[in-house]
This record gives sequence, C-alpha cells and structure tokens, in this order.
Amino acid sequence: MDTKRFLFVSADAALITDLAWQIHEEGHDVKYYIEADPDKEIGDGFVPKIDDWRSNVEWADVIIFDDIWVGPELGTGALAQELRESGNAVVGGTSNTDRLEDDRGYAMEVLEEHGVHTIEHREFRDFDDGIAFVERNPAAYVIKPLGEVQNVKRLLYVGNESDGSDVIDVLKAYKKAWGHRMKGFQLQRKVDGVEIAVCGFFNGETFIDQVNFNFEHKRLFPGNIGPQTGEMGTSMFWSGQNKLFSETLGKLEDWLAEEGYVGSIDINCIVNKTGIYPLEFTPRFGYPTITLQEESFESPTGQFFYELAHGNDPDLVVHRGFQVGVRVVLPPFPFEDEKTYDENSRNAAVVFESDSRGGIHIEDAKLVDGQWRVAGNNGMPLVVTGKGETMGKARAQCYDRLDDILIPNLYYRDDIGERWIDGDGDRLQAWGYLGPSA
Repeated sequence: MDTKRFLFVSADAALITDLAWQIHEEGHDVKYYIEADPDKEIGDGFVPKIDDWRSNVEWADVIIFDDIWVGPELGTGALAQELRESGNAVVGGTSNTDRLEDDRGYAMEVLEEHGVHTIEHREFRDFDDGIAFVERNPAAYVIKPLGEVQNVKRLLYVGNESDGSDVIDVLKAYKKAWGHRMKGFQLQRKVDGVEIAVCGFFNGETFIDQVNFNFEHKRLFPGNIGPQTGEMGTSMFWSGQNKLFSETLGKLEDWLAEEGYVGSIDINCIVNKTGIYPLEFTPRFGYPTITLQEESFESPTGQFFYELAHGNDPDLVVHRGFQVGVRVVLPPFPFEDEKTYDENSRNAAVVFESDSRGGIHIEDAKLVDGQWRVAGNNGMPLVVTGKGETMGKARAQCYDRLDDILIPNLYYRDDIGERWIDGDGDRLQAWGYLGPSA
C-alpha cells in the first residue's frame, strides 16, 4: 500500500497515541492533535503533533477520532458526520451512536427496538426516587451513572445484597458527594454469569467478518477487588460471526448502516445458560482494547483503517489464538492527587532490561533524547501484551515482557486472563455461544 496521510484527533484527553504511533511506524504520514492541556506532551517524540486539526482536514486521507467527548460534552459523532458529508473519510461515530454510551436508557431502547433482549432496568434523575424504588423492589442492582460523570469509573457499583440494602446506602452516599455532578443514574438488575464483550468493526455499511471477543478487568487489584478503574487489563480472541455476535451486534447492522457509523463498536454482556444480557455500549475504540487488537493484527494496521474509513471490506488477518494485555500504572492511579503524582510518577524514566520492545505499547508516555518517560497526569504509561495458542501461553509471554520493565513504583494486575483458564471458556463453550452462527 502507498503511503497515506492519517490525522488523529483527541478532542478531549489523549487516548489514541499508540495507534497513531503504530501507523507512523508503518511508514505513513501522521499528524496528531490533542485538545486537553495536561495531555499535550503525551506522544512527544513518538508521533508528529499539530496545534490545529481543522486546518489539516484537507491534508488527510483518513481522519480518526478517539472518543465521543469534546471536552465535557458529547460531540465527536457530530463532527464525524459533518466531515463525512463533506467527502472526508472518517473513523468516528454519529450523534446517535454517541448517545449509546452517554444515555443508557436510549441504548436499551435501541437494543429492544431491534429484537435484542435486555436486563430489567430503570433510569432516575433523583436519588430519593431511586432509593424508594429499591425499597419497594428489593433485589441486587448495579448502579450506573449517566452522562460525563460516568467516566469516573469508580462510581459504578455492583450490588451484593439480595435486599438491595447496600445499593440504598451507596445511593445515599452518592447524593451527598456527587449530587451536584451526577445528572442521573440507571439501576440495572444484577445478573450472574460470564462477562464478555463483543466487538465488531463497521465500515459504514456492514461489519467485517472478523469479530473480537474480549474480557475486561476493571477493578484495581487481582481477584477483581478494589476500586473500579477505566481498565487494568484485557484478554481476548477473534472468531467469526457466531451466536454471540448474531444475537447482539448483528441485529444492529441495518441501524448502524443508516447512521453511517465507521469504526469499532463494542457491547459488553453477561452470558449464562439462559441467555445473553447486554450491559453497555462502547461506540468507539476501547482502551486498552484497541492496543491489544493492534498487537493481534497480522496484516498492516494503516491499510486496515484506510480501507475501513473508505467503506471497503478490509482483508484483515488476525492472530488465531489468544491475546493478553496488561496496563502498567503509577501512583496515585486511579485517583487524582497532584502532590503524590509529582513526587512519585511525573517524568519518571521507563527502563528496559532488554533491547526488545515487542508487545510494548504506549499510553501516557513521551520520548525525550531517546529515553522513554512518563507523560501527562494520569499515571498510565504503558500497556504490555502477549499472544499464544492458549490463554496460558499468551499470559506467559505478556508477563515475561513485564519482567523486563523498570519504573519506580509501578504496579499492575497479575491475573489477567485467568478467568478464562479457571472456567469461563468452558462455560461459554458448554452453553453453545462460541460455535458458528445459525
């Protein structure tokens, strides 16, 4: 493929740095714009940067948005629509697909309208109304904040008590601490089973044949305990359009085509022997999911996104096995404390004990005089990945690579991928979800 021009746009926080770097490393021309001031140094030395993305629109063969947010507001979907209508090739959503993530009630309506079974749920704009509902309908619920505040991942709460008493206590606490910012919340009935996300790539008209199935690990500590984070690690594999796909994302194909959606879209589900229960959408790249997906691409990444953005059917070749990715973090992640960050993490050097950089991907990092350093304010410098014929082999490669990295005060989860080995894979196979589509 000839050299193409890629414009990456982070209209809020810098998230897409690694994909921009990988495509730049393949020999394509890349320009990267970051809106958020604290993140502007992220990617320095790895990726060419610009200060104004709009003046580079006509330069680009492909424009790639990394998220749905323009600052604290929804907006990249509308921008992507505007650019596509002007004849530009864009990887990005639409105003309606942005709403799938921001407005959980709307997301459930879209699913139900297209024949997808959903979990019992209800939205509230008033904390007292939610508390009264749980008192009248005692059960275990999941609290899911609505709007921009849902990005504060530790606010998602999964209830444990069958009478809902813990959910009531948490809602009372949230009313005091977050009532000024949380515009509402959804209560979703808790369902037990295997949590798995179905991720497809859409070219504006149809899904590509390869479907990604991934398992998120959102809590900070091994054993799935501690505060919620954006993500501590992901395990995954690729397959065809099987039952899990056809019963979820596959039912939305016509709707996404009407929208003109282009890019990655993910729906997280709970699966058990009685059914598939969608939980939430990610109508954009997932992080660090996209990093691990890049690692599993065995055909050129730039060519894939060029073809996808131009409405073609990319000839994507992926690793036929399992993949594991681990996020390396630094204090005070996942919390914000400027003094702690300044003392322990800011500008910290990333030292490698070997010359190999295989499977090493950047998040909040920069390159200064040949030295990898931590950048930004978030304390998420790296994602380390591994692949293998089995989940165990993928884990072994990933953690062997992690052993070669030295950053003072780094920490990470050491159990990514274990759930599959401990029985999730067997259960999904036994329930008939991983076979070919009917």
